[in-house]
Amino acid sequence: MPELLFYTTEGCHLCEHAAAMLDDLAHSRKFQLKPIDIAESEELVALYGLTIPVLRNPRSGHELNWPFTSEQIIELLQEKP
Repeated sequence: MPELLFYTTEGCHLCEHAAAMLDDLAHSRKFQLKPIDIAESEELVALYGLTIPVLRNPRSGHELNWPFTSEQIIELLQEKP
């Protein structure tokens, strides 16, 4: 099953909005969403602190910064290495 990494953190209202959209899409499109709290790593805070929520396809390495659409997420899922 395809997987997307979801860079997020607690208390981020944009992340909460994106998570709700992603949960709905994950059920219908059959992919797994792996949330990663950037607060657990100084490196991740430096990389994503100003751009979360961010989605990353671990197979292709491509990322989507917020705001993203359902269509963009589906395209990201279909990318190959």
